[in-house]
Amino acid sequence: MEEKTQWKKLEKEFENYLQFEKNCSANTICAYSRDVRKLAAFAKKHLNGVSPLNITYENLQEFLRAQAKGKCNERTQARWVSSIKCFYKFLLEEDYITHNPSHLLEAPKLGLYLPDTLSFSEIERMTEKIDFSQKNGYRNYCILETLYGCGLRVSELIGLKLSDINLKESFMRIEGKGGKVRFVPITNYTLKIIETYVRSYRDNYNPAPKNTDILFLNNRGAALSRVMVFIIIKDMAYRAGIRKKISPHTLRHSFATHLLQNGADLRFIQELLGHSSITTTEIYTHLETENLRDAIVKYHPRNKKKQNV
Repeated sequence: MEEKTQWKKLEKEFENYLQFEKNCSANTICAYSRDVRKLAAFAKKHLNGVSPLNITYENLQEFLRAQAKGKCNERTQARWVSSIKCFYKFLLEEDYITHNPSHLLEAPKLGLYLPDTLSFSEIERMTEKIDFSQKNGYRNYCILETLYGCGLRVSELIGLKLSDINLKESFMRIEGKGGKVRFVPITNYTLKIIETYVRSYRDNYNPAPKNTDILFLNNRGAALSRVMVFIIIKDMAYRAGIRKKISPHTLRHSFATHLLQNGADLRFIQELLGHSSITTTEIYTHLETENLRDAIVKYHPRNKKKQNV
């Protein structure tokens, strides 16, 4: 089989493997598939069109070195290694190869990643700058409060359905990563905002027939895209004079951080966020530690007093 055709065939099978056997999220499938396509393009251009079945450990190292020259951060480099390892694990499991050339690849060491968060006053400032006279004003307000009030991922928000929300019992059904379902309680404050949006504003968007159950709609009556939600949140932050690196995920981080700061148990937060492992949720304890350090630096008399040594 021609190398180009073989790459494409195996790329497609790999996508199916990620989706149906590994039950990966759409984002993971997209990222891993894109990385394998980059490897295929590199093989064609720089490795004499070598087949994916004949590629060597040295070839993979050469590819990773070339990609790293593009000044990508360590997290992206780590994902490339993860993508390649997963691809060759798939080939090994399917008996396409008998030796895994990616076995010895090592990802760069990652430092502790502390996500950006917003203070409660910053979130208040964002809501205060919303122009409710505009058609999308209340919808955007509801989006912000749903992200912050329920700790949703952006993919969960845009897929949220009217039938997922139990207004009477005050909870929503969320289908998270890998199709894992969780039930998130809705506070009275957030519930009233969602109720008002559904009863007084949502019908203004004339839902398309296939989107009659989707909660958040664009001006054409279709489901909002991830990109559109990013734009909405960034615009809100800009109008509020916030110059941090803001995304919809920042509101999810803020949700978790504020719960922890106010005494919520870490395992409860894990369930609300839909984390498979408590280790993922523990990042918020590090954020709390940063706040404690700031308090010592700011308030401890030994730090405030100038010492002559």
